[in-house]
Amino acid sequence: MHTTRFVFPALGIALTVLAGAASAATLSVGPGKTYATPCKAFAAAKTGDVVEITGNTIYRGDVCGIYASNLTIRGVNGRPKIDAAGRNAMGKGTWVVVGNNVVVENVEMYGAKVPDQNGAALRLEGTNFTLRSAFLHDNENGILTGANLNSKIVIEYSEFGHNGYGTGYTHNLYIGNVGSLTFRYNYSHDAHVGHNLKSRARVNTIAYNRFSSLNAGQTGSTAAGKPSYEIDLPNAGTSYVIGNVIQQPASNNNPTLLAYGEEGASNPGHDLYVVNNTFLNDNSSSGTFVMVGAQVSKKVLLQNNIFGGTGTLTTQVGAVEKTNYRALAPGFVNRAAWDLRPTANGLVANAGSAPGVSAAGVSLKPGAVYKHVASGSTRSLVKTIDIGAYESAL
Repeated sequence: MHTTRFVFPALGIALTVLAGAASAATLSVGPGKTYATPCKAFAAAKTGDVVEITGNTIYRGDVCGIYASNLTIRGVNGRPKIDAAGRNAMGKGTWVVVGNNVVVENVEMYGAKVPDQNGAALRLEGTNFTLRSAFLHDNENGILTGANLNSKIVIEYSEFGHNGYGTGYTHNLYIGNVGSLTFRYNYSHDAHVGHNLKSRARVNTIAYNRFSSLNAGQTGSTAAGKPSYEIDLPNAGTSYVIGNVIQQPASNNNPTLLAYGEEGASNPGHDLYVVNNTFLNDNSSSGTFVMVGAQVSKKVLLQNNIFGGTGTLTTQVGAVEKTNYRALAPGFVNRAAWDLRPTANGLVANAGSAPGVSAAGVSLKPGAVYKHVASGSTRSLVKTIDIGAYESAL
């Protein structure tokens, strides 16, 4: 242990700082590393440490609780694969995150199953959590959280696919009644009967994502799912749904794309802002683009959206609708290849209106676009804003 003396002549004072605290450690995981498996490193980790997991390696049955706070966990030299392989931690899932302010980056997780059919790849019990650049698939839940109004959850640049037990009560993501959810630049698809995103957070920022699913019998990065809602915000909450691609497949378990407050609007905020999204309903016989529960006390804002396909625009009488575009088959550069830049159309190009700000003063203007897979880029706004999630190909 040593001390360091700092002198500030202009102030005529000197400070003596004790510099004996140990700095954060980096714990290395993988073949030939200090720790053979991630869970062995988690058990040894202290507050503020970094756990680096060697990628392109499968870690089977490595399930545990994560108790250290301010921990950063990341895959390096490729993406490590965490296969629950029939095991679970505490009857809850693969990794149960108990510590606070934990960050997980660049991991692939699958196979989470528990006896009560509610297992999660990541079960969140601490306060504050960030997931980045991950792929969670074929679990009973991708992410499952409890209620914690002090918690802020950030999920970005990640893919979620074919999670769900198949009862409709498990989902790609289930976010409980937390303080806030920021969900951006993600690809959530093919939930197995459940929802592609369900959140009870008091504040939701859902921006620049793609929600979509394959048709029955198709295979992509996962098998095809048959999802219910693409986005479900069952208890309302101040919610920003901006710049997303929201597609419902022909085969689904519920014809609603976005649901808001349908389980009772118990969150204090009842303001929903749906701005510059591209909605695509591939169910030719039914659908509701934005379903709003009867207890929601404020009128939702629907502005600058493309609504493609059949169905009811919204169930809320008196919803504020501004410069939206509806068509059974809107024109895109290449719909089959998901190039959803609108083709030349005077009803879309330069046809949007300035979104302004929310009641809380948050800008509603889209500043980015979703880029596949699970990424994004800046939205060019050199002229009057176009309608939809992308600027037109003019």
